[in-house]
Amino acid sequence: MIQAHELPAVVTRVLAAQPIVDMHTHLYPPSFGSSGPDGLMLWGLDELVTYHYLVAEVFRAVPAPKFPYAQFWAMTKSEQADHIWKQLFVDRTPLSEACRGVVTTLSKLGLDPGVKSLTSHRQWFRERDPNEYVDRVMELANVESITMTNAVFDDNERARWLAGIAPDPRFRGVLRFDPLILDWPTAGKKLAAWGYDVESELTDKTIAEVKRFLNEWCDRVQAIYCAISLPPEFRASEILEKVVLPVCEERNIPFAMMIGSRRGVNPELRDAADTGGLASVEAVTSLCQRFPNNRFFVTMLARENQHELAVAARKFGNLMPFGCWWFLNNPSLIDEITRMRIELLGTSMIPQHSDARVLDQLIYKWDHSRTAIGRVLTEKYADLLAAGWRLTEAEIERDAAQFLKGNFLEFLRG
Repeated sequence: MIQAHELPAVVTRVLAAQPIVDMHTHLYPPSFGSSGPDGLMLWGLDELVTYHYLVAEVFRAVPAPKFPYAQFWAMTKSEQADHIWKQLFVDRTPLSEACRGVVTTLSKLGLDPGVKSLTSHRQWFRERDPNEYVDRVMELANVESITMTNAVFDDNERARWLAGIAPDPRFRGVLRFDPLILDWPTAGKKLAAWGYDVESELTDKTIAEVKRFLNEWCDRVQAIYCAISLPPEFRASEILEKVVLPVCEERNIPFAMMIGSRRGVNPELRDAADTGGLASVEAVTSLCQRFPNNRFFVTMLARENQHELAVAARKFGNLMPFGCWWFLNNPSLIDEITRMRIELLGTSMIPQHSDARVLDQLIYKWDHSRTAIGRVLTEKYADLLAAGWRLTEAEIERDAAQFLKGNFLEFLRG
């Protein structure tokens, strides 16, 4: 039996040893292109340092009137990285979570994070083989499987699938089709151009053709679930209810909704331009109630939505809350949200996903998340011991496996 004073060390050791199935990322294997402006596999020093969170932060340090957006975007990727490094890591202390993540990543790779110039580190990354580097990053992060986000309406990615891509066992596919739900007129025109016999109205023929489209692409990417990112104003639509959810039910795969993203509030920041807003949990519960044979992964961007979403999950077994998404992916908020979810849901939720866009980010995102989750678990186990429970290390191992792998895989299977 474990004693209270042993908990911090045991929980830390168990979480570190537990392999992770990362249920939501924007990562790709080298077969999708690992270099050049069109390559979809983002990795290495310059991509890590020019991550859009750091782009937004550098314009806080050196505002646009002093350093115009156009001047920044005219730079090469390496020049942008050098600018960010000087402003956020040399001239300032890198205290933000995005900055600390770069420090953690470089340290775990055996590189000095305190350098004034990125030149030597850049050379180190040039010498890495992309395929071998995937294995190295997954080993350091203790991630055994990476779940992609495969955007069928992205022409670059779609062309690669159509050209034929050999499956990479380290990566699993998820079909993403935001325009289908958010902008049917545009999506419908694209489907028509791709050879699907669709009309502007959602007729029976159009419904059948859109279902054919989804099924063909689920097969092509071997999708383990379907996904969409939604604005705060999201409410169920006809195409969601008559097309998407029936296809997911027939295929016995979940539908993931990431709700609360408000796009492009400052277009000058490009990928860093988005923010979030308060969404409706009632829109989620209505779907759970009316479509009991569908399963829904749901994460929401507003901190204020988290408690209501967890309460909703107590009422619907087909609802699985997951992760601390985007701006919630900070240790203080992971701590707060994970504690609240455990208090309401026990072990029946998925505390985190990486949402990594750059391969190297797996290292720091899971290192930091394991630490935050571990603090909460240590506290909750201590409360349980104080209440009279006798706790074993095997129980902690079981919980860690559920949180970091099992709950996701079991919900996939239904």
